[in-house]
Amino acid sequence: MSQIVHEPDATFVDRREGGANPVSPACERRQFANSHDELSPEAKELAQAIDGYKLRHRRRFITFEEMLSVIVSLGYHK
Repeated sequence: MSQIVHEPDATFVDRREGGANPVSPACERRQFANSHDELSPEAKELAQAIDGYKLRHRRRFITFEEMLSVIVSLGYHK
């Protein structure tokens, strides 16, 4: 009997490892908007804080509890 040996396909790209063209987090779809250009300075600060939270915690979308923790971290109190 002859054995069949399978050669790995040279065109396969394992995207889990980043591949040749990894998508940077800055280019990723946003939960709220793709740009913060039209926001007031305060809203821009909140948007950047939320984006930073999402990047640090590897989250595409956040819950209301997570959003509240970001707002509190910016100094908000009731």
